Order: sequence, then C-alpha cells, then structure tokens
Amino acid sequence: MNQTAETTYGQLGNKAMVMMGAFNKSYSDDGSISFKIKGSRKFNYIKIALNSMDLYDITFMKVGKFDIKNEKTVNDIYADMMRSLIEKETGLYLSL
Repeated sequence: MNQTAETTYGQLGNKAMVMMGAFNKSYSDDGSISFKIKGSRKFNYIKIALNSMDLYDITFMKVGKFDIKNEKTVNDIYADMMRSLIEKETGLYLSL
C-alpha cells in the first residue's frame, strides 16, 4: 500500500470501515482505495481517489453479477466531508 492510500484510509478511519462492513479492500498504484460494503440498498461498492487538486473523488456503485446497475461520482470532496457524504449516499451511519 502506498502513502496516498494509507492517508486516505486513515482519514476515513477504521471505525467507519467497520460500520460499513467494508470487505475486499484494494489499493491501486495511483493511491485510490476501493471496497465493497454491506447494508446499503442503494450502493455496494465505493472507490475513493485523490485528484490533482488534493481533494477526493468518490464513486458509489451498485455492482451486480455481470454489470454495474447504478453509479454516482462526487468530485472535489474535502477529507472532513467524506464521512457525511458516504452516510448521505449509502444510508449507513459511520459512527455510534
């Protein structure tokens, strides 16, 4: 895992990952992280990438067996806005 992926994961937080039921985590060479989540009816896959402006682009997907049924990308998100955006889009609470 490279430094960018570690920073992204750290900013989101381990507790948030547990609350989403995140699994199948993967890290790309470009520093983006992606993972599947449990419990959301709208989306089951999230990809978070750092863009050239040092902000995050977050892509939410509903991945089916053979295709992607629903996809939404939100660009230019600050680190402190990630949790609230994920909560809004997935309907999951990321803290107790």
